[in-house]
Amino acid sequence: MPDFDRIPRDRLPALLRQMPKAELHIHIEGSLEPELIFRLAERNGVALAYPSVQALREAYAFTDLQSFLDIYYAGASVLLKEADFFDMAWAYFEKAAADNVVHAELFFDPQTHTERGVPIEAVILGLHHACQRAHAEFGITSRLILCFLRHLSEDDAFRTLDAALPYREYFVGVGLDSSERDHPPEKFARVFARCRELGLHVVAHAGEEGPPAYIDSAIDVLKVERIDHGVRCVEDPGLVARLAALRMPLTVCPLSNVKLCVFSSLAAHNLPQLLDAGLVVTINSDDPAYFGGYLNDNFVQTFEALPVLGARHAYTLARNSFEASFVDAPMRADWQRRLDDVFVAAAV
Repeated sequence: MPDFDRIPRDRLPALLRQMPKAELHIHIEGSLEPELIFRLAERNGVALAYPSVQALREAYAFTDLQSFLDIYYAGASVLLKEADFFDMAWAYFEKAAADNVVHAELFFDPQTHTERGVPIEAVILGLHHACQRAHAEFGITSRLILCFLRHLSEDDAFRTLDAALPYREYFVGVGLDSSERDHPPEKFARVFARCRELGLHVVAHAGEEGPPAYIDSAIDVLKVERIDHGVRCVEDPGLVARLAALRMPLTVCPLSNVKLCVFSSLAAHNLPQLLDAGLVVTINSDDPAYFGGYLNDNFVQTFEALPVLGARHAYTLARNSFEASFVDAPMRADWQRRLDDVFVAAAV
């Protein structure tokens, strides 16, 4: 175990950037930068509602989750062909490699595209080929997680699952995202049961804007293996104790939480409280093109805003990301050794 007390605080930002880490909560459509949106719009002949890259960036003043989703779906309208999905994912992997991400589990939203007439094959294969290239060129392993849009019906989710099954080899799990308010996990009980029967991993967004009860429902009804966000769990001490006992991972996204007004500032974030409670918390970027930062930005800015966090917390967060990943034990062990080496070197 590294000697955390020997690591000076002024080394912490560099250590956060250097340490190997996994990212488990990244919506790949949310990594679509304005510059790429405009390039793809020109390539595909799509008219945008914004006259320039700068005008689009200036529209990123969100008041809640729905105000973000409105622009998010508009940006996704430029994605039409397999090459578009490849280019989007590859741009993310280039940034992930620079951030020392060793593993990424990418959410994707096929319903956002199929309802526009885009074949699901183009979505999945474009992303898959980018994952292959990222492994070949950067050594980054990755997994794809198909997400159902919770503002749509469960029947639509079933249709999406059926359409995706011919490409089952390319994705490892399913998730639940989009508007949380008034769309409880119970709405998707049957489709998640079917996914579990198929041997897919299951995760769900809960406890971001929705109440703590949604976290309980995601565990009890959907039988999830991870909770995406989950920061509102602290409103229910019994739930916090339950999450700790289960070692249920929470994929927390600090910059997203501030941008969507879940917290007023990073300094007000409850990450230290979650860690102190013994929860398996991870840090992630969510929709980095819209929320002001990729994974290292989330780490560095959060630790700067919360001085109570130190080297031990950084190590724990990285270790948690490995523990919560959908990979085998030898892969986790290799990442853990690399993590230990970085922290031992920093303590010299």
